[in-house]
Amino acid sequence: MWIFNRKGASGFSYSSTAEDVTHGIDGSGLTVIVLVSSSGIGTETTRTLGLRGVHVTMAVWNMAAGKDVREAIEKEIPVAKVDVMELDLSSLASVRKFAADFISSGRPLNVLINNAGVMAIPFTLSKDNIELQFATNHLGHFILTNLLLDKMKETACETKREGRIVNVSSEAHRVTYREGIRLDKINDQQRYSRYLAYGQSKLANILFTNELTKRLKEDGVEITANSLNPRAITTNLFRHMTLINGLASTVGRLVLKNVQQGASTTSYLALNPQVKGVRSEYFLDNNLATPTTLARDMDLAKRLWDFCMDLVK
Repeated sequence: MWIFNRKGASGFSYSSTAEDVTHGIDGSGLTVIVLVSSSGIGTETTRTLGLRGVHVTMAVWNMAAGKDVREAIEKEIPVAKVDVMELDLSSLASVRKFAADFISSGRPLNVLINNAGVMAIPFTLSKDNIELQFATNHLGHFILTNLLLDKMKETACETKREGRIVNVSSEAHRVTYREGIRLDKINDQQRYSRYLAYGQSKLANILFTNELTKRLKEDGVEITANSLNPRAITTNLFRHMTLINGLASTVGRLVLKNVQQGASTTSYLALNPQVKGVRSEYFLDNNLATPTTLARDMDLAKRLWDFCMDLVK
């Protein structure tokens, strides 16, 4: 449909693919971590970045599936440089081990893409006794980013290249609990809503981006942080939502983005020179968009940051 091809200020649109938004960009010399669920936009982002010469480390929960993805990418793109490391975002111990192992490898880190997550699952506690959607979709990203920040700062300083942190959020951030983030009721099973809890975690992604940007600017570091909505995509993210999963499977090809289109905004923020120096913005279809008022509440962002710091001590 013509409306999906209407280009925004960036020159790209809803229909643009990850390859479109990175066309002609030489990513050689860059090292990127992509949090991947071994499928979907994380995989396509990895493939596209590999195509552009980037050295990519896939952080995956399922190592066997991750290795299959790496082999498929290397078969298609023989020059691609892809590593696979194990990461369970819902486990703080796993997050800390991943960060320690990556730092010990001696590799630089130019870009961190916080992508993987779960959606609308029944009430469950993580290994650390934290509601699983909040633990996986936000807290895992929060602690991993903080653990890798010194490595990113070091890389930006040594290479004189801007570092970038890309946080994949969702339009679901608009549908959350009344207070936005239930800081004192994260584990309240009685009033738990799988959909509102998902929206809460996605709102947290944007708030984290904004508070992180504030702190990076105060440090005078050449690292940007932005968030995005990839839109609804035909992936297995809907697996816990039986009816919606069925609809996504049957009509998804007509009304939802495909994976190549879904990975475009992530890839755009990771590599495209148009966003150099852009900070604390929210993107949709490779263009600037406006999140909710709650998502721009800097007091809430600060309180969320402090809450998470206390939570992981």
